[in-house]
Amino acid sequence: MNLAFRTSDGLELAYYVDDFTDPWRKPDTVLLLHAAMGNSRRWFQWVPSLARRYRVVRLDLRGHGNSQIPKPTDDFSLALLVTDALALLDLVGADAAHVVGNSAGGYVSQQLAINHPDRVKSLALFGSTPGLKHSHAPTWIPKIREVGLKRFLSDTIEERFDSSADPALVRWFIEQAGSNDPAFIARFVLHMSSHDFMDEVSRIKAPTLIVAAGREKIGHASAYQDMNRRIAGSELLYYDTAAHNICDGYAARCVEDLMTFLAKHW
Repeated sequence: MNLAFRTSDGLELAYYVDDFTDPWRKPDTVLLLHAAMGNSRRWFQWVPSLARRYRVVRLDLRGHGNSQIPKPTDDFSLALLVTDALALLDLVGADAAHVVGNSAGGYVSQQLAINHPDRVKSLALFGSTPGLKHSHAPTWIPKIREVGLKRFLSDTIEERFDSSADPALVRWFIEQAGSNDPAFIARFVLHMSSHDFMDEVSRIKAPTLIVAAGREKIGHASAYQDMNRRIAGSELLYYDTAAHNICDGYAARCVEDLMTFLAKHW
């Protein structure tokens, strides 16, 4: 069911709640925050297992999925995305949640844990460094303007999926991600490329799981080691792939590692 709420600045955002836990239990909430060019449907391989044990809440970030696209004259920032996530947690009655972020969704998740530690029971980051500043992402924008979003994604697909990925999944990804508004995606990517908050992650106190592609081509795989050193008690797992989209291509493994992590700490 497509639910929606209106933000403090008037934007309508879509969200989804899945809960197939035993009716006599009061489950913890898991908040899933998707990547740039994604939406809540990208978690389709995750929800069945997670929703049996947790109440799963998914948000379509501003400008993505069924959420409204900000006008060019509207404010847009990482801080606003954090405010949106907090508003959703309030709406669903979650004083605190296990927060799971994929790529840019992980930037939001990290900022939640840094600046609102009381709202984050645990933090799980998949392919998510502290911002996109030290990456080649800004070079995507002129290419997208030249050939279009779908063609760009198709031409650079080896950065996102390796040869083990189901070709049907890859085609679906290109169609889904390529259907985003190119102008807003340019704004989103360039904004995220202005952020580097590595010096702030040491403030994260929640139990933290970091999962990354060991041969990452978007950003630098070495950044995850730095995060691991700075976030006290954090756990780092590398998958032996250069594919950034581990949440899609390695979904079953990601969910298994997440469930193991959550069972260990909660």
